[in-house]
Parts: sequence; C-alpha cells; structure tokens
Amino acid sequence: MKIKSLFVSAQEKSAGTLFVSMGMMEILKRNLHRVAFFRPIIASRSIKDGDISFMLERYKLDMKYEEAYGFDVEYVESMIAQNEINELINELIIKFKKLESEYDFVLCEGIHKSFLTSTINYDLNIKIAQNFASPYINIINAQNLTAKEAYENILIENENFTSEGCTHFATFVNRLDSEKYNSLQQELKDYELNSYLLKEVPELDMPTIGDVIDGLEAKAIVLKAQDVTRVIRGVKVAALTLDNFLDHVQEDDLVIVAADRSEIILGLLGALYSNNYPNITGIIFPFNMRSHPNIQKLINGLDNFSIPILSVETDTYETAKNISNIKPKLRVTSQRKIALALGLFNSSVDIKAVEAKIATAESTVLTPMMFEYKLFERARLNKKRIILPESSDERILRAAEIILRREVADIILIGKAKEIRDNYMKLGLDLGNAIIIDHLNSEHMKEFVDAFFEMRKAKGLTLQAAEDAMQHANYFSTMMVHLGYADGMVSGATHSTADTIRPALQIIKTTPGISIVSSVFFMCLSTKVLVYGDCAVNQDPDADELAQIALSSAKTALAFGIEPRVAMLSYSTGESGSGADVEKVREATNRVKSENPELLIEGPIQYDAAIDKEVALAKLPNSEVAGNATVFIFPDLNTGNNTYKAVQRSSDAVAIGPILQGLNKPINDLSRGCLVEDIVNTVAITAIQAGQNR
Repeated sequence: MKIKSLFVSAQEKSAGTLFVSMGMMEILKRNLHRVAFFRPIIASRSIKDGDISFMLERYKLDMKYEEAYGFDVEYVESMIAQNEINELINELIIKFKKLESEYDFVLCEGIHKSFLTSTINYDLNIKIAQNFASPYINIINAQNLTAKEAYENILIENENFTSEGCTHFATFVNRLDSEKYNSLQQELKDYELNSYLLKEVPELDMPTIGDVIDGLEAKAIVLKAQDVTRVIRGVKVAALTLDNFLDHVQEDDLVIVAADRSEIILGLLGALYSNNYPNITGIIFPFNMRSHPNIQKLINGLDNFSIPILSVETDTYETAKNISNIKPKLRVTSQRKIALALGLFNSSVDIKAVEAKIATAESTVLTPMMFEYKLFERARLNKKRIILPESSDERILRAAEIILRREVADIILIGKAKEIRDNYMKLGLDLGNAIIIDHLNSEHMKEFVDAFFEMRKAKGLTLQAAEDAMQHANYFSTMMVHLGYADGMVSGATHSTADTIRPALQIIKTTPGISIVSSVFFMCLSTKVLVYGDCAVNQDPDADELAQIALSSAKTALAFGIEPRVAMLSYSTGESGSGADVEKVREATNRVKSENPELLIEGPIQYDAAIDKEVALAKLPNSEVAGNATVFIFPDLNTGNNTYKAVQRSSDAVAIGPILQGLNKPINDLSRGCLVEDIVNTVAITAIQAGQNR
C-alpha cells in the first residue's frame, strides 16, 4: 500500500518540528506536483500560524490557508469539555481525507507542546495520527538530555505510538553535541527502527536582525534588504569609553549604544574597516534617537557600508533585556539559515531510503520547484568542485554561501584571500569552507602558462601572450578546469559572454563530433520543463550547425531527466512550406536522423504544432513528437532569444540558463543581470554536467 501522508510529531519544545517538516517537504516537492500541508490543531484562528504560513509561501503550495488546519485550541477545548472527542476526531478526519483525495500527498504537523493545556494532552496527537492512518515521524530534542536519556526517550515515544497501532516512519534526534552524537550512534547501532541523528548547529538558534526588527518593532535608520538575515552571536552595551569598549567587541555582535555617543559610533565604523577588529552585525540606538546629522552624513558617504543601524523606543536596559528574550524565527526570507538547515538535514538523512519508503504515486508533472530540488539533490549526491572567478561580486558571494551550506558543490573563489574574506565578513556571510586562490600569485601559474603556450603556439601565440592571458581570472579558471584542479566554472555576472566562452573554446575545446558550442535554456512552465536551444550564442547556424545544436540539446535534456522529443522549428510544418530557411531546417533534421536514428525528432515544424496536441492532430497526426515536444530547436538566434523572453515574461515561466553545451568540460555563462538564485541554479547544473562528463 502506497503512503499518501506522514505525521510529524514532537513532544518537547524547540525540537525542530518546522526544520524536519521543511526537510521532508523538500523530498516530496521534488517528486510530486501537488503536496498539501496540514496542521490538525493551531493556537488561534485569529492569528496566522507561523508554520503553515512558512510552508505555503516557501513551497508555493496550491492550497488556501484555511484548508491547511483543522481547528484552534479554543474549539478543541470546548469539544473535549463536552466529551465530544470522537466527534472532534471525525471532523478532523473529514478535513484530512478531503486533502488526501485532492492532493498527491499530505504532510501533517502535529500538536505543538505550547498548545498543550490541562484538557489537551499529548495523547491527542497519537489519536489523530492513528485515525489519519499516517505513518509518524517522531522528533526528540536531546539538547538537555544525556545520550542514555535520549535513547530511552526514543524507545518510550516509539512504544507509545506503535502500541496504539501507528506505523513508525522515522525518528529524528535533534540538537546533539558531538559527544552525545557519537554515544547515541553506538546505542542505536542495533535498533531496528529508522533513526536519524542531527548535530546541534548553534547558528540555527541565534536571532537575526530580522528577529530584532519584528520582536522590538525597531525602526531602520540604515538597512539593506539582505541585512535582515545577519546573525547576532552576542549583544554588547557600549557603556565604557571607546578605547576600553573596543577590547570587548566580538564577531557578529549587536551593539547597543546611545545615538549621542558619536565617538563610539565612529570607533565602530573604524573597526569595520580595520583588519585588527572583528565585524559587528549591527548597531541599535535606544530612546528612538538618531545620530548627529554630521555622523549620518559621514555614514551615507561611505562606500559599500553594509552594517544595519536600528532604533527602538526603550531605554538601554530594557532593549538589552528584550533582545535576550527574542525567540529566533525561521522566515521564508531567511535564505542563509534555510540553506544551513537543509544542508544539515540532507547530510544526516538517508534521502534515498526515505524516498523508497514513501513509494509515491507516479506523476508525469515536473514543476519549476520540483526541477530545482532535483538539481540540488543530484548535485549533492555527486559533489563537484566549481570555480567562481568573479569573487568581488556580492551576488557571487551570497550564492556561494548557499551552495556550501546546502552541500550542493565545493566552491573555489578566485582573488586575493584577504579582500575576499573582508568582503564576505562585512556582508555577514560564512564562506570559511570555500577554497580561495590568488591566481596572480598561484604556484600553478607557470604550469598554466606553459600548457596554454603549448596548445596555442601553432596558432601564433607567444609565451608573453600566454602569460598575459593567464593574468585574466577567466583564463586561469578555465585552465584549472582543463587540468583537473576544478570540475567546472561559472562566470558572466561581471564578465561578458565572450570573456567566458573564448577561453573555453581555446582551452577546453568541443566534444568529439561536435564543432560548435551552443546553449539551452530550461524553460520551467507550471507543470513541465522544456529545453530551448540555441537562444544565446549562435546567430545564424547553417544546417550542419543546427543539427549539432539539436544533438547537443537532446543530450542535455536526457542528462537532466527530460525525455528528448526534438522539434526543429520553422514557419511551416512538414511539407507545407518552401524556401531557404525551411530547407535549412529540413536538411538539419535529416542530418540528425542520420547520426542518431533512435532520437525522436520532427522538422520542420511550427511551434504550435510542436506544443499543442490538438494542432498536432490536424497538422501532423502520425508524429510521435508533434504535440509532445520537449526540446525546441530554433532556426536562428533572433527567433530563439525573442521566443524564450516572450514565454518567460508572458507566462511567468522560470528560465534557467543559458547553459553551455558541446564543451569537453562544463563552463557556464551568467547574465550580468543575474540574481543570486540564478547563480545557485547554474552552479548546481554545472556540477551535474561535471558528473555526467566523468
């Protein structure tokens, strides 16, 4: 019997229920289209439930908020007081079964410890899971337990559920220090039920600037959108003189200082730009004060100033006390914490075993979110070294942190180590696990110059020209890939497409049988992912080049789990048209058929006949591709580039690319207007391409 739901349960507070629910939802959403999230009981109907809001927004679940919960605490207490517990359960079953019938899967999150009252006890959680017939996931918070106590809790909790007829799915033991982790591993080595141990990651329990703004209703004086994710490791009150106070400042401190203490403010600004002092997370002014206009003018004139400054109504003492009482909250915008949490989850859990146990219903739907999560998981399982030569760009640094935290790939940054570290620390980022290489002073420089000279001297390259080329970060990085020091490269956030492709053509070269480098975009529509080529590189390919683009695009599609059914696009379908442009497409189609007879391909064919089954029946009724095409090959760059942008903008499609193809090793180009998420996706794709090449 296939599992269609799971019930996540935690008896203790701060056990990480949302964290585990998020990890499970990631697995579900990369395999299924329509997944529902359901909480049988919430605190209040008048206050939106944080976990529901988070899951609906982050995973873009196709359901209304009101469908995602059963009843609130007040209603449940009234039903229990009237001895109507069975009626309550029946009403919950009706709501749950409706979701189960309408969605591919339902992830349920049980009663929070904070909801328990004198009338609502934890046994109700078990009773709900039992009646939903949902296998349960039990979460144990081991922070204040010994390894032995945690082990006993696992046995007791699982006995409680299984004795009531519930089916065990997995047990998560969260917030373990290294010693308890090792001890508990030994205790559980012969335990038959699936158990996953998760180490304590202090940063996940630390407040952020966003938490302070929400918790204290702080007003922003200086604040960038990305500053809300900055972590606060400590709080300092600036009550000393500047020369004494600086001795006590530590990395990622939030400093409470009166706005009229100009010398302290100037000292903190100086520390930010000094190599001898740590980088603070932010400054907060009590009494709703603002700094002197001249101090503010000075701040406004500083280049790349990235420290948030806030103000609050309360005095210094109350402000410090209020900050200490803030409960860190995982928000949809907390990308850094989310990446860290998912990295921990994926490295601690046997994902394949979980997917096998779920044994989900088959689905031909592939949404943008499913495609993206599949990218991350495939890259993570075969981790590669991806080099990013544009380390001075803030977007690159932010994307690199997400990649490292989610363990999608190992990252190599090119540039001066001190400058890179200063930049990412000023941004409040953690890139300690990235490899940094100063190419201008690298021990490999001579090796790379000699290698480049040898491969290009027959074309007139001088040794001096080879040395000059290797001074360029893109040439150096491409040579790292060529000689196996890295597995792939992503560039283009600040460099032109030519700056990315030219070194690749000169050093990496094309794969055997392919003489042309081309590109594809993954066009993620609402329920499927299509491949468009070539929309970025080749202006007017001839028939032979067009055939090679089609073969490369089909290979790329297959590498990313998309069955290639290739449509060679033209302004006419089948034998209906004539002219040089149509003949070029017809000739290219025949060449592909000759080189790869097994490949499903149709051409020339119009876009509507390739995508729409009804049009296909009228124009090409016997075609296996018409109406079902997955790979669309455009006859020229003008048509391809305009079409992909038209589809992207008019249908809210997600366009991932351009992805370069035809090279011996993966080099990929970014748009100079790219977003952080574009870089993250491109790095994941490059890592997968590197794995395919191996």
